[in-house]
Amino acid sequence: MKSEIGNTKSVVNPSWFFAAEFPRLQLGLFRFMRKSSLGQPLTKKLLNWYACFWNKKQTNKELAMKTAPKKMNYKGSKVYIGIDVHKKTYTFSAHCDGTIVKTATVPANPKKFVESLKKWFCGAEIHSVYEAGFSGFKLHKVLESSGIRNIVINPASLEIAAKDKVKTDKRDSKKLSEQLTVGRLRGITIPTEKEELARLITRTRCQVLKGRNRVGHQIKSRLHYFNLIQEEDNRIISNKLLREYEAQNYPLELKRSLQILIDHWRFLNRQLEDLKVDMKVQSYEDPYNEMVYQSIPGVGDISARILSNELGDLSKRFNNQQALFQFVGLTPSEYSSGENQRLGHIDRQGSARVRKVLVECAWRAIKIDGALKECFERIAIRRGKKRAIVAIARKLIGRARACFVSGYEYNLGVVV
Repeated sequence: MKSEIGNTKSVVNPSWFFAAEFPRLQLGLFRFMRKSSLGQPLTKKLLNWYACFWNKKQTNKELAMKTAPKKMNYKGSKVYIGIDVHKKTYTFSAHCDGTIVKTATVPANPKKFVESLKKWFCGAEIHSVYEAGFSGFKLHKVLESSGIRNIVINPASLEIAAKDKVKTDKRDSKKLSEQLTVGRLRGITIPTEKEELARLITRTRCQVLKGRNRVGHQIKSRLHYFNLIQEEDNRIISNKLLREYEAQNYPLELKRSLQILIDHWRFLNRQLEDLKVDMKVQSYEDPYNEMVYQSIPGVGDISARILSNELGDLSKRFNNQQALFQFVGLTPSEYSSGENQRLGHIDRQGSARVRKVLVECAWRAIKIDGALKECFERIAIRRGKKRAIVAIARKLIGRARACFVSGYEYNLGVVV
């Protein structure tokens, strides 16, 4: 049997054809008869229902071309893209004119991702957003250098519905793009490479310090397990105390276990000493910030270096005190309705690292500055000591900004 469809010639074995294609042939015939019996108009596709059995590949290609969505013209339009960043993939959703025009997951390659965005949304003004996280700001720098207006936001600033219990990458990217479209997202300050490298010293010190404290707890837990420490013994692990433990006549297995932990503790302690030297070098390279921060009561060498690396010059980075309080997470939450107004706990949306340092400095500051101590005692009577010390930490960083604005060092005893 010979047939010619679309200038394509093929020879088909009749017995093989009916054995392989009879079910589909029967279905096509049934549809043809049903349309005819109902008096419905017969489309060209239905009249040529038999063509798909003679040249299926060609027919499928034509059908795909007919059903494929038309390529949109983005010239002069604004496209808002929300990106959910992961280690191996980027999941993004694109909004244009109030509708989602594309959602996809692509490999986590910043350069290729930017090239694809330029290709998909050719001629459009592209705005993008993603949450700050483990990946740093590499993607942001690549997007900005290619002409895409990108912002990086604090993950806590993304608005989430109270009943929204489902979390997927696509849903997160859609929320980002939707809220970026209506302008409800504000980007964080992007540090320079020099600032990021300077922060590595103080942040690494915090990590090593946590590791040393953990090893110290493990040493004591070994001794508590065998009831070798008295209940009233609350001494902090130090080289002197470790030498005392080494001198004890413990069982061989316990002594071996303790020695490994003690060596690890001493190794981490030496690393902390080395990092302290590096921080001292940083202080010589940043004399003005170091001078102002160290003039604040309760702020020592280490605290001053952490605050300087994380906050820098407060007068240049923050336009007002409220912006500074929001960054460090010392802004109280508000629960107001009608005529009732009530302020609650701090929102904790800022830098937990800076907030912790400020609270530690506040405890030392109330022992040095009489005005701060008086304020602390007045609040503590009504609200308790924990809330009072948070208020002192807020007041302390506010006064630090005033020192940067005025260019003078901190004055003790000033009541504000």
